[in-house]
Amino acid sequence: MNALQQHMIDAYRAARHGEAPPPPPGRDDVAALRAAREHLRGSRTGGGSTGCGQGGSRA
Repeated sequence: MNALQQHMIDAYRAARHGEAPPPPPGRDDVAALRAAREHLRGSRTGGGSTGCGQGGSRA
């Protein structure tokens, strides 16, 4: 069963129960990819921290 077929079944089931239909497959894909890209861009500019929790000098 592909995503479109599952969506059709879910929409039918929602209509039978008087509920709102689910969003169509792929509707929020662009927004999710954009949010992931922005998250990665933000994590790259972390102020020079290596993320390992240790100082820069060794004794």
